Amino acid sequence: MVEMSDLVTRRKPKRLRSLVWNDFKKIKKNGKDLAMCKNCSKEFVGGGTTHLRKHLLRCVKKPSTDVASQVVAVSDNNKEETPPLATPEPPKIISSVKFDQEQSQFDLARMIILHDYPFSLVEHVGFKIFVNNLQPQFKMVSPNTVKADCLTIFEQEKEKLYDVLDKLPGRVNLTANMWTSYQNVSYLCLTAQYIDESWALQKKILNFVVAEPPYTGEAVSELIMTCLMDWNIYHKLFAITMETSSTNDTVVSRIRGLLTEKRMLVGGGLFFHVQCATHCLSLIAQDGLELINEVVHKIRESVKLVKSSQAREQKFNEVANQVRVHSQRSMCLDIPAQWNSTYLMMEVALEYKEAFSYLQKHDPSYGVAPTDREWEVASLISNHLKLLYEVAKDFLGTKYPTSNLYFPALCAMKLQLTEWSKSINSFICSMAAKMKENFDKYWKFSSMLLAVAVILDPRFKMKLVEYYYQRIYGNGAAEHVKEVYDSITNLYNEYAGHSASNVPYQEYSGQVGSVQGNESNGNLLPDVTNDIRDNLRGFDEFLNATTETQRTKSDLDLYLEEGVAPRSHEFNILSWWRINAPKYPVLSRMARDILGVPVSTVAFESTFNTRGRVLDAYKSSLDPHTVQALICAQDWLLDEFDGSALSMEQT
Repeated sequence: MVEMSDLVTRRKPKRLRSLVWNDFKKIKKNGKDLAMCKNCSKEFVGGGTTHLRKHLLRCVKKPSTDVASQVVAVSDNNKEETPPLATPEPPKIISSVKFDQEQSQFDLARMIILHDYPFSLVEHVGFKIFVNNLQPQFKMVSPNTVKADCLTIFEQEKEKLYDVLDKLPGRVNLTANMWTSYQNVSYLCLTAQYIDESWALQKKILNFVVAEPPYTGEAVSELIMTCLMDWNIYHKLFAITMETSSTNDTVVSRIRGLLTEKRMLVGGGLFFHVQCATHCLSLIAQDGLELINEVVHKIRESVKLVKSSQAREQKFNEVANQVRVHSQRSMCLDIPAQWNSTYLMMEVALEYKEAFSYLQKHDPSYGVAPTDREWEVASLISNHLKLLYEVAKDFLGTKYPTSNLYFPALCAMKLQLTEWSKSINSFICSMAAKMKENFDKYWKFSSMLLAVAVILDPRFKMKLVEYYYQRIYGNGAAEHVKEVYDSITNLYNEYAGHSASNVPYQEYSGQVGSVQGNESNGNLLPDVTNDIRDNLRGFDEFLNATTETQRTKSDLDLYLEEGVAPRSHEFNILSWWRINAPKYPVLSRMARDILGVPVSTVAFESTFNTRGRVLDAYKSSLDPHTVQALICAQDWLLDEFDGSALSMEQT
């Protein structure tokens, strides 16, 4: 197990030397590291060399060593074709830049990283012809050279991300999940999510490393801690999100114990363990579908029969019109590993129930028709899966939802499951009981965090917690509301304590004798004032002991006392906190960390997928270090190339 004595700051990797520095020199200005062009003296922000290379291609003062490539005169043949009485055309000037082999190689490597192309692409005949026609001066490189360039880009981008995380104003949240390759090699994918200095939500893959067997909680927790030590962020963690399993519970427990012992977690680690919402939804949906496996099979086979040929589908549509089915939706087969597709298949098939019944009576080849009772059961399950489907769809509305969005959906699901468990239909009762078992585990681990997160949404504050808890707990609501209020208050006090230790005494307003106060009133006797304050220190203690002084209201008090913001689809919670951070300096620090907590371990386009995560065949064939380099570098480069800022996508 990783010892705390080993948690030392990692030495930054040695910066790779690039030829671009032949034309630039490093300078420091206003405390910032800059790069200045030696040719035109233009200054650029340091970090990385891509933007510096692009400048050199355009720098008008850079000496040209390839004048012949910039000026091309009209050939003698063209002159002979000029009409005798026409004025000869002047030589054509073609603006060009000197070809850069190194830059082109790295552009090729970036393309391969971004689009998952194989290294062997450079050996393809068609690619060679294309590149040669486009730029004959480019010397085609070998697959090994491309691989080396990709690894270099990975190291460069890793260094840049290391610096970002080192200077991060808030804490880091993690997700951890397991992948497998075609060779059954297990990989741990560790992802960081955080809100940066401009209040933009960022999500970066930190590691994609081999997890050696045995896959115990002790082994996985040590692997995660090793990764965090490498990034030097073990002391900056706020929460970690993992799927529900006994092994993952052990992983989180061991990491929390290690960090809590050294007081590195806020709130004593109360909010450290977050269970994956995606996994919870999938488990609940599967609970419902497993109860009607046979019915789902019959519906799937029925749809498959209809879709087996164009003639059959046309005949079925004619039958549907004959029995007056008015649905305009087209049936499609499900993907068993994606529960939403099974739900949609059932939902559409139910609309064509009468057509299937007619087909059963008139088509001898149709022998898998559900019975009337089975259609009824399918309808019941479909209606109940609809809630899960709508909740998941809401989450899909944003690329990376902030944690405040989940509380209303969580409460709505709890209320619905409670209602189903009281149904007079025994089938629905048994289904609800099975669903509630998984849901209650999620509620136990995550409801407090999500309640605190929604309080930090100025559209709801404490009001939404009070509203839902009255419906959920009835007469016992007050106790649960107080528990949430105490949790956010204690957490705020901890953040305020850290802030107070860094605030100079003179910034405290209203203190008699403060230097700033006296200067603002025209008193130029700071020494006398300081002497008086020293002499009256005992009086201050006496006053505190004998007088009930009025407590200054905290950020949290002021925030909760103000009315809620109006609800609208255009509301952006991260923009709101960016604007209001000066007004709530302590609370905004807390909001930055909590709103950045991921509630899912996977991208939400995979919300419905119940199949395990498997590397494709190409990446499975590569060595582990190269796999990590390609996966991480692709993730890091995507934002640079598509400019996807996440902060404006929150609603």
